Amino acid sequence: MNKYLKIRGTDLTVSRIGLGTVNAGLSWDGKDAFKILESYVEKGGNLIDCARVYSDWVEPETGRAERVVGDWIRHRGHRDDIVIITKGGHPSLKTMNISRLSKKDIEYDISLSLKALSVDCIDIYCYHRDDVNRPVPELIETMESLVKAGKIQYYACSNWTTERMRQADEYCTKMGYRGFVMNQALFNYGSDSMKPFPDPTMITADAGMLRYHTQNTGNVLTAYMSLCSAFFHILNAKGEQAVKESPYYTKGNLELMIHIKKLMSKYNTDITQVLLGYILTREPQMLALMSSDSIEQLNTALDTLEIEFVQEDFLI
Repeated sequence: MNKYLKIRGTDLTVSRIGLGTVNAGLSWDGKDAFKILESYVEKGGNLIDCARVYSDWVEPETGRAERVVGDWIRHRGHRDDIVIITKGGHPSLKTMNISRLSKKDIEYDISLSLKALSVDCIDIYCYHRDDVNRPVPELIETMESLVKAGKIQYYACSNWTTERMRQADEYCTKMGYRGFVMNQALFNYGSDSMKPFPDPTMITADAGMLRYHTQNTGNVLTAYMSLCSAFFHILNAKGEQAVKESPYYTKGNLELMIHIKKLMSKYNTDITQVLLGYILTREPQMLALMSSDSIEQLNTALDTLEIEFVQEDFLI
């Protein structure tokens, strides 16, 4: 299984498994954070995924995850061996219905991100959400202004629809811009069978989006919630009663658990590795983002890249 992916039309070669930092500053901070982040790099990982809003839902600190990553970068004294993703333009958690994608909003967010991360330039900067009331050309030009200012190297999107990405592609082709290098969307082994996710601003990769990425391999599908919010882990350990409130609790996913156990037996592996294997065997190649609360969990996830899963394993 390929461990790295060269993003077409860029100078970036990134790990197929990116380390998410949604729990940075909560589950791990300080020296514990340094150990997890450095262990990821020592194991061959180089893709660190963050966002300005992580983990603002726990007061009083804001920009907590970026601060943790920045602390680590200052501690180690260099960042030449990592690719940093961060995201901006997320609505305020108190007013999720009010968009924050104006150029002023983005410039405000990125100024805070650069300071917190202790970097001069962010490798990949994502719109964390979309606002369909704003013309796509306006949003692309905002990102282009950040490229020209040297604040970001490339730009991407998260939670955009396929149609809006196509509009962006058309405009970028017209203007001669590189365009989006990445699309972060909810995608995992259980997403096809899950109920509607409680947050409607989060976009799930459907069949149409997968076809889009087959045609547009320079925009790499990057799956978040790759471990299905621990649904299958909890189901396996505690039974149905413990997961009945989960959007993944459907007949299809209960049947999928049976198949997951078969793959665990076939490859002598665990649930985490089966779930990541599903994403990493897809065509065209995509990336998987996952978070970890311990070095042991992290090593288990990264060891997936040593397992010879094939796409046919996941057909039922």
